[in-house]
Amino acid sequence: MSQNERFLSRLGFIAAAVGMAVGTGNIWRFPRMAAQYGGGVFVLVYILALFLWSAPLLMVEMAIGRTTRLGPIGGFRDFIGEKYTWMGGWMVGICLLITFYYAVITGWCAKYFILALQGRFRQGVDTATLWNNLLHNPWQNILYQAVAIGLCGLIIYRGIQKGVERINKILVPSLFIFLIIAAVRAVTLPGATLGLRYLFVPDWSKLAEPATWLQAFTQSAWSTGAGWGLMLTYAVYTSKKDDLPQNALTIGMGDNSAALLAGMAVIPTIFALTPDLSVARASLSDNMGLTFISLAGLFPRMKGGVVIAPIFFLAMLFAALSSLIAQVELGAKTFMDLGWSRKKSTIVIILVCFILGLPSAAFPSFLLNQDWVWGLALLLSGFWTMLAARKYGLERLRREVNTGSDFRMGKWWTHILKYVSPLIFLVMIGWWFYQAITWDKKEWWHPFKVNSVGTIILQWAVLLAVVILLNKKLASWTRKPVVEEED
Repeated sequence: MSQNERFLSRLGFIAAAVGMAVGTGNIWRFPRMAAQYGGGVFVLVYILALFLWSAPLLMVEMAIGRTTRLGPIGGFRDFIGEKYTWMGGWMVGICLLITFYYAVITGWCAKYFILALQGRFRQGVDTATLWNNLLHNPWQNILYQAVAIGLCGLIIYRGIQKGVERINKILVPSLFIFLIIAAVRAVTLPGATLGLRYLFVPDWSKLAEPATWLQAFTQSAWSTGAGWGLMLTYAVYTSKKDDLPQNALTIGMGDNSAALLAGMAVIPTIFALTPDLSVARASLSDNMGLTFISLAGLFPRMKGGVVIAPIFFLAMLFAALSSLIAQVELGAKTFMDLGWSRKKSTIVIILVCFILGLPSAAFPSFLLNQDWVWGLALLLSGFWTMLAARKYGLERLRREVNTGSDFRMGKWWTHILKYVSPLIFLVMIGWWFYQAITWDKKEWWHPFKVNSVGTIILQWAVLLAVVILLNKKLASWTRKPVVEEED
């Protein structure tokens, strides 16, 4: 691997990795989950989840990438043996299946930033109609999807230092600045105190509710990118001297900080500008509607809203774009591990992402189905990562993680990966399926409903069968890495 295919600095890696973790889920999902599941208590459990689930998995991923210098497919093969290559194949499959529709969501963010610049969010505008017109306009969705994928392709095409690292050094600080501006304006609105209390004052009775714990841990798992394979891919381009524990915790805390800033920007705004508390709570009940309908309708009623609206949607666009870059890079790295050049790999992956993303751009129900199926599948990817750690040897892995580290992991870290994290996985996945079945007791098994348990089982089974059947071919296709000695 050439020096140009490494991050130029640790700061560059941190910027790219934080950009990977901070996505639209921080901005439109975290505020909703925090408001619904305990406010201050949810925030405390969410922070705890970073240390018991997300950060340990991020360290494992970074260890695999740094040790093998390959993406997930070759990484799992060389880390724990050829017969486990399919686990890396699953991870790549999940990430790309998410990328196909995430590019459409990134396009929506770009469209709303443009609408905000044009001053389209003004008194009397029906934001629900505005949103539905976009959602059901396939040609417009395809156009913005193509722009999002094409822009990522241009960045990936330029390589790690000149592309990924350089752009994230701009995107990530800007994202935080924009979120801070939006949060400061929100908390200074008359009546914003109620929203702040709703977000930060703990209702200790919520500690006794399983939903608070499970939703907080699920949010952390999805938000930080643990189990996506994205951190594994970025770690390929890091130095052997990098401090993995410190990097993982820095990235996790950066992701948590972005989520909290988003919560401070969203929840106080809704409570300050919506006199009816029942309406305020209802507006926090829908992921996409929260951002594209409720908040878009509130900006015109806010003093300075004509300025805050484009800043808010630009922050969301930057969050989406920095995550999408990491996803496209994982796809490109997968082809590069076959021996292809970066340029050829980039061209192929953006074409694949564009073509296979067309159904999500054209049919909203298809996008919702894919989000329903593959978002949950990330938990399985996290479980494979835990199994890889056990197969490699937890003490052996701890020594690898501690290489070059000032903040060294003790044996407690191996106990978390051996006992705590697997238990968390079993509880989360079991609770989620139980809840999903109770939501639709009559047709939970239906494989062709948008949001049934049956459609999850069917599509997971298909992907699992494909990667297991192709295990030997995936292992043989992926070349061994060529690694230059570090200075």
